[in-house]
Amino acid sequence: MRPGSPRGGAGRRCTRSRAAWAEGWQAADFYNTRRRHSAAGGLPPVEFERIISKARAEARQEAKAA
Repeated sequence: MRPGSPRGGAGRRCTRSRAAWAEGWQAADFYNTRRRHSAAGGLPPVEFERIISKARAEARQEAKAA
């Protein structure tokens, strides 16, 4: 939602802060950070990403050592 767009309700225009809040809320609502995924072995996305990041860092360390 852009500032000045008519989504303020009752004919009002949105302020910049309201538009920024709405965009952040939509992103938080759209991206799932808690619900478990079967493709990730039943882990929440945040936990899965943490495990993958740790494994990648360890692989980089082993590649540097070799």
